[in-house]
Amino acid sequence: MRTPMDIRSILTTFRHIAIVGISDKPERPSNGVARYLMHAGYRIHPVNPMIGEVLGMRCWPSISAMPEAERRLLEVVVVFRKPADVPPVVEEAIAAGAKVLWMQLGITNAEAAAKARKAGLEVVENRCIAVEHQRLGL
Repeated sequence: MRTPMDIRSILTTFRHIAIVGISDKPERPSNGVARYLMHAGYRIHPVNPMIGEVLGMRCWPSISAMPEAERRLLEVVVVFRKPADVPPVVEEAIAAGAKVLWMQLGITNAEAAAKARKAGLEVVENRCIAVEHQRLGL
């Protein structure tokens, strides 16, 4: 479990965030979180193979499908997918050089988290990035 200072450091240090599993439906949590983070000044990189555009941005089918220049910008990979779907996201996050794997509220995967940590990524599980940002008053 991360401490508040760890989360504060993540949220104040990194600005480029991939939202894996983003929805184009405004009522979905992934869409609301992306809108919130954009409003807070973060650069969002949407990822969902089922949609081509969301929030006025191109949506990539996967992290690996992004152009290398965009992929290399990724610092935080936020996951809105079922726990069983996290391992391939971890592989892509590692390959892209991301610094943080953030599994949203309700999402944990011990094996994927261990692999990400072993590759040098910070890992946050079962927490909402927008709630944490608000809670810390950032």
